Amino acid sequence: MAIVDLVMPKLGESIVEATILKWLKQPGDAVKADETVLEIATDKVDSEVPSTTDGTIEEVLFKVNDIVPVGAVIARVRTATGASEPAGTTNIHPIAAAETKAPAQTVTTPIVHAMPAQPSNGQQHSNRFYSPLVLNIAGSEGISMSELEKLQGTGNEGRVTKKDILRYVEDKRHGRAPVSNPTVTTAASFDRPAMNIPNNTPASYTGNAEIIEMDRMRKLIADHMVRSKQTSPHVTSFTEADVTNMVQWRDRIKASFEKREGTKITFTPLFIEAVVKCIKKYPLINSSLEADKIILKKDINIGMATALPSGNLIVPVIKNADNLNLVGLTRQVNQLAENARSNKLQPGDIQGGTFTLTNVGSFGSLMGTPIINQPQVAILAVGAIKKRPVVIETEQGDTIGIRHMMYLSMSYDHRIIDGALGATFLSAVAAELQNFDPSREA
Repeated sequence: MAIVDLVMPKLGESIVEATILKWLKQPGDAVKADETVLEIATDKVDSEVPSTTDGTIEEVLFKVNDIVPVGAVIARVRTATGASEPAGTTNIHPIAAAETKAPAQTVTTPIVHAMPAQPSNGQQHSNRFYSPLVLNIAGSEGISMSELEKLQGTGNEGRVTKKDILRYVEDKRHGRAPVSNPTVTTAASFDRPAMNIPNNTPASYTGNAEIIEMDRMRKLIADHMVRSKQTSPHVTSFTEADVTNMVQWRDRIKASFEKREGTKITFTPLFIEAVVKCIKKYPLINSSLEADKIILKKDINIGMATALPSGNLIVPVIKNADNLNLVGLTRQVNQLAENARSNKLQPGDIQGGTFTLTNVGSFGSLMGTPIINQPQVAILAVGAIKKRPVVIETEQGDTIGIRHMMYLSMSYDHRIIDGALGATFLSAVAAELQNFDPSREA
């Protein structure tokens, strides 16, 4: 007999822990190689973890809802003598093998980056990472960042885990933990402030109502949105564009394009193409902010907000969009959108975005005030394209014509993007769309 350890796989660069959602196998159950043993969830994806060998589940080491660091042993599988693993060997399942054999299945959450927490006073601390859950608990319990920095974590590489922070909270309540000067936790206390989670006191309803429990994805979206508003001072600028040439060009070539390329061309790749051109002119839009450091991104990775059948949103990312032509952008847009709707996105598909585009017009909205997708500094919303009578300036004088018009709005982080740059970039995107060449090749 041999005992093989099944470890928590790493499903992405910034993912350092995962929550166990469901055990599909219990001690004593037979399991085959690549057969799913349990379902796990991270801030970004829900995934299935398969067995790496044939055998019988010897023991499971964690319960449902436990948060487990990447690389930790989560279960042990007893194999028969003569199996591919040497008899009597333990810990022979490396993390690398887990990463290879654990395909992501169901993507259910928006992008939430794990970032090193920074103090609000600008002083440098250690580059310790705190998960959103730990920061949420700290924020709701009034624990300052300086207290967090002093905690000794039991997680991977000394990280503070959920158990560590809850133990500290309990000790503090009973006077067993050192108490620093009382402070009021504000949005400035954390680089990624926690969502204000209401207490468990039942609400009082006087009318006819139905109580609907938020699903996990909706809770994460809510938390992400609140943190974004608390982190970045949002400013939104608006403009409009005459996209008649673009609309007529697409109407003219879409049938031949689909026949030739085997995929439909929508407006989204045309919008992304214009955004990429303008980011090259105004690179500060393609950045992020960490403490007092501006991180200027050289890669242009465009996230596109995509509606899921459940009504929730996910933001798959087109990597290196500046290296793709229109056909390449179209294929990427369609493939990512289809994978999102069919729950086939991989962890890498929703990581690394540097700028986000959301098409509120696809739902009939004329314009919107989008919330920044942290840690990015800007997000562009395009509204519905509508025919309207507008004044057209010509050499012979002004005239009124029926044109295809569209509103654009962009929210940006006013800490580093001033109104002048934000408005200039937005106007540049509108100009790219308005000056679309109707004679270009598809």
